[in-house]
Amino acid sequence: MFSLRSRMLVLLLCVALPVALMTSAPNSAAQTRLKVVATFSILGDWIANIAGDKVDLKVLVGRGSDSHTYEPSPADSATLSDADLIFEIGAEFEPWLDALIEASGTKAKRIVLTEGLELLPFEGHEHGEEDLHHGGEGNKEEKEKGGDHAHEHGEFDPHVWHDVSLVMQLVERIYQALIEADPANRETYARNFGQYSTALSILDGEIMLSVEEIPEERRILVTTHETFAYFGARYGFKVDSALGVTTEAADPSAGEIAELVERIKASGVPAIFAENVTNPRLMEQIAREAGVKLAPPLFTDALGEAGSEGETYLKMMRYNLKTIVEALK
Repeated sequence: MFSLRSRMLVLLLCVALPVALMTSAPNSAAQTRLKVVATFSILGDWIANIAGDKVDLKVLVGRGSDSHTYEPSPADSATLSDADLIFEIGAEFEPWLDALIEASGTKAKRIVLTEGLELLPFEGHEHGEEDLHHGGEGNKEEKEKGGDHAHEHGEFDPHVWHDVSLVMQLVERIYQALIEADPANRETYARNFGQYSTALSILDGEIMLSVEEIPEERRILVTTHETFAYFGARYGFKVDSALGVTTEAADPSAGEIAELVERIKASGVPAIFAENVTNPRLMEQIAREAGVKLAPPLFTDALGEAGSEGETYLKMMRYNLKTIVEALK
């Protein structure tokens, strides 16, 4: 027979145990974080600034890697299958993503950040000699050739992140998607969104002011591939490239290189630029033949490694600005 004291202990346990289980369940649920996937490093940085530690964030294309030539792995498929939200730039910047999502069988919601934005059409990379210096449109044959090439890689330019004013819109879409999927953490997302939006607005103003240091006739960016169209449109630069719309393109022929070299010479531009996601060999050759300086590589389609001058979007843009101004002013 149980003693009176034993019976009292059993009774207390019977009452206390269900209460403990009931109170622990919400805590476990609260610890379950939203599983979020970003397609590439720059996008991942934006999400991290808004979400903080409230989500489990994974980035498919890492720092210093080229999204144009990325080859997904089986681990990527597993990552997507477990996701709640998938953020992508869209406009065919991630040409491998549709097949990866289908293979993963994921039920995650896709957020295409450029959807509905007024995007710049690809104009191709064939230019007349006047184009680089005067911003001309080239002849009809060149435009048609450029248009055909651009169509192979998507009709519109996806490199919107080089225009900070557009990034402010993309970041707001990230914020809206997060609060819709995870309203319990709305307050954190709202606070972080406000702080990051302010930082972006300051950055946009800095670029506007710093560009004024460069003589207008020198505001010309010659880069490896066509990634700075939005930067040029926002901040007043003409843009040309060696490879055209994508780093997937084959190296230009000797004749195409010669044409680009002549355009650079005619423009009077003092420097051209390589990129952190491409081999600088081609641009070294072009700079040598044109008799101009090859500036330090710009961060274009990916962040730099942790600890580098391009480890975050804000740092990357400030580094690019400093490099461009110093090379061209």
